[in-house]
Amino acid sequence: MARSADRAPLLGIALDPESDTPRHRQLYRALRAAVLAGRLAPGARLPSTRALADELGCARNTVVSAFEQLFAEGYLEGKVGSGTYVSRQLPETLLTAESKPAAWEPAPNDTARSRRLSARGQRLAALGLPRHRRPRAFNPGEPELAQFPFDTWARLLQRSWRAPGRDRLMHNPPGGDPALRRAVAGHLNRVRGLDCTPEQVLITGGAQQALDIVARLLCDPGDRVWMEEPGYPGLRGALAAAGAVPVPVAMDGEGLSVAAGRALAPEARLAVVAPSHAYPLGTVMSLARRLTLLDWASEIGGWIVEDDYDSEYRYAGQPLAALAGLDRGRRTIYIGTFSKVLFPSLRVGYLVVPEDLADPMARARRGLDDHPGSTVQPALAAFIEEGHFAQHLRRMRRLYAARQEALLEAGRRHLSGLLALQPDVAGMHLVAGLDPALAAHADDRRCAHAADAHGVAAPALSGYYQGAPDRQGLLLGYAAVTETEIARAAHRLARALETLV
Repeated sequence: MARSADRAPLLGIALDPESDTPRHRQLYRALRAAVLAGRLAPGARLPSTRALADELGCARNTVVSAFEQLFAEGYLEGKVGSGTYVSRQLPETLLTAESKPAAWEPAPNDTARSRRLSARGQRLAALGLPRHRRPRAFNPGEPELAQFPFDTWARLLQRSWRAPGRDRLMHNPPGGDPALRRAVAGHLNRVRGLDCTPEQVLITGGAQQALDIVARLLCDPGDRVWMEEPGYPGLRGALAAAGAVPVPVAMDGEGLSVAAGRALAPEARLAVVAPSHAYPLGTVMSLARRLTLLDWASEIGGWIVEDDYDSEYRYAGQPLAALAGLDRGRRTIYIGTFSKVLFPSLRVGYLVVPEDLADPMARARRGLDDHPGSTVQPALAAFIEEGHFAQHLRRMRRLYAARQEALLEAGRRHLSGLLALQPDVAGMHLVAGLDPALAAHADDRRCAHAADAHGVAAPALSGYYQGAPDRQGLLLGYAAVTETEIARAAHRLARALETLV
């Protein structure tokens, strides 16, 4: 029968009968703490399980369970016929100062300097982009989630995992689920003009991991890589992880300037471009510039990485043919993602590589993290093959086109004289240039800060440059914002910017 005090006078341990923590866990933690604090010294004998249970007013099995865990972790040891003792060889060095042996002091060189990040680690840590804690207008890059067909998605997930076979529960091939690779290849053949096979498709954990695999396999430390200026900062981390050196190359009306790239880094190993819709400016690379870029890659033996992050969202005509579809020299590696067209936490992207790179890329993938997560891949394959993906894209194109028009109208009503908005034939955001009257008083970073203070996300365009920006503006994402909220947020943004003029 439990006593009201629930005390063990010899060990000074109390159990709380009202706690949500089971009593055997309470006892385990209390004994472990006593050992580590030195209150129970190495070699000290403990009461028998029966005696301790009586002292604590609990069941003997409670004490036995606690002792068994402490035995397993090396805190206790037993001697046949002579009881239970605190281990003389404790498993941790986390003892208090009173009981810590001198030999266990930290090594003299264990200083703040010796524990600092590597130079590459420091560069990677500095690249982390802040994220808003909650969705709000006008976060760029966020898709509409309320319109996603979650009932269909849940049904496909359930079907995939109701009775999975052993192959699905064990290791996936390093290139990903074969059914998803077939579905992706079929989609790209139909929509993007890519003549690729499923064997050329490798499933990844998003576009950044795809670039990470490419950079690790094709770049040596110190190799230089052309990147669009301005461009998506998230891609720089993958290059930095491989030890590559990003080289910002200016954009003009036709896309990345190959002439500028040759002048800055003629020996570059890679060129990372988004020819169908450059981020964040939305520039479409001209056919002449695409051919010039392909000529460069063929001439020097370089590689082109085509980042096709949102080509599905084109509001005039069909999506443009991919640059990789023009490449007869097989120097282009295509990267796509489902994060922006479905939902970000899906974390599924893919690579399409030339045939001779497919096997090395798959083996490199196995060396990095063995294989991509398989939970959603069968459902995603069915989502594509059964037409749900194409249907969702059509619905989102109509919705996003209407929301872009709503943003343009809200700009005309509320932001005239502050920001200049122009329509875009594709994408999920607009770049709003600063009106001269506003630019005379504030740069885009100050404007972004004022917008944030009024509850509006409007990132500064200058933040997407590696070097000195040659343009000022704000990014206004509209895809995840209803038309009613677009009007309200534009009004709040106008009030914020008016405080700066």
